[in-house]
Amino acid sequence: MGLTSNKVLMLAVVVAVLLFVGTVWLWPRLARQNWRAVSGRVALLLATQLTLFASLGIAANQAFGFYASWADLFGRETDQGVVVDHSANGGAGGPLQVVSTAQVQGVGGSGPRMTGQVQKVDIVGRTTHIATPAYVYLPPEYFQPQYRTRTFPAAVVLTGYPGTAQALVDKLHYPRTAQELAKNGRMQPMILVMLRPTVAPPRDTECVDVPGGPQTETFFAKDLPDAVLAHYRVGRKPGSWGIVGDSTGGYCALKLAMHHPNVYAAGAGLSPYYKAPIDPTTGDLFRGDRNLRNHSDLWWYLKHQPAPDTSLLVSSSRIGEANYKDTLRFIDQVQATNRTRIASIILGSGGHNFNTWRREIPATLQWMSGRLSDR
Repeated sequence: MGLTSNKVLMLAVVVAVLLFVGTVWLWPRLARQNWRAVSGRVALLLATQLTLFASLGIAANQAFGFYASWADLFGRETDQGVVVDHSANGGAGGPLQVVSTAQVQGVGGSGPRMTGQVQKVDIVGRTTHIATPAYVYLPPEYFQPQYRTRTFPAAVVLTGYPGTAQALVDKLHYPRTAQELAKNGRMQPMILVMLRPTVAPPRDTECVDVPGGPQTETFFAKDLPDAVLAHYRVGRKPGSWGIVGDSTGGYCALKLAMHHPNVYAAGAGLSPYYKAPIDPTTGDLFRGDRNLRNHSDLWWYLKHQPAPDTSLLVSSSRIGEANYKDTLRFIDQVQATNRTRIASIILGSGGHNFNTWRREIPATLQWMSGRLSDR
């Protein structure tokens, strides 16, 4: 049974309940003051609390999509190696291969011409050799005869860390939201490329070209757009691509739009931070390279580099988000450049979670749509 399976959650809950009942039932028998009785009480309490915490952890994982499998949880994913080998063999299907397709859930109608389509894909970077799974949302218009020669704008959508790409589809509802907004005329039809920034799991690379390690920034700035352009009808001119993400993905989105405005005409960070952290999940990202460290610090970049010709969106909450004051300061610093454009979504309250981001995504997609060209 998989980590995200409802059966696993139900099993954990049932075991926790049984242990609780068993503890109440057996407690009188274990009331004696000998080592066996004391050990029994300790064992029952410990087992009950462990299963309770396991139940809560599994439920939280299902709600927020932190880990996709047991291997992902324990940092023992093995599927990436297979895809890297495929790249080394030349990739007969190109740098992007479709694994499966599914209808967009939660919208009326049937068939891709009515609902659009979500394709699960494998992407392999031709220059970085980074391999990662992703989901691609194609709007209904992509399949309609009258649009057969049309290209579409595209937005890369990133999760936080660790996150799962599937959560962008199932929990944050990006495809459903994009389909509904376009249907109601509130945004133009767009292709969404949804993945997590953790392209070298379990390491959190913070979208940095790590010296001697994963070249993550190059993957998102060059390899990913090239792979998508080779497979789908996406606009090729500057201004056709945007990028959006939450938390770690929000930091990556802002950084990539600022570093590569010729690729990403707009970048939206939902609950972002503005400087790459160094902690046990990242390891040593910069290997003593002060220039690389500085360029990954968005405060430093705005102060010391020419202002990029791009549009940025940031979000926060007055109550519930730790980045509120930093976000206000970032807005002021961007405004002072007189070239980079900045917009914001500031909620009255909202924590660092899916519910908050679901409240921000419709307005974010509308904003993104208004800044991208389909040519």
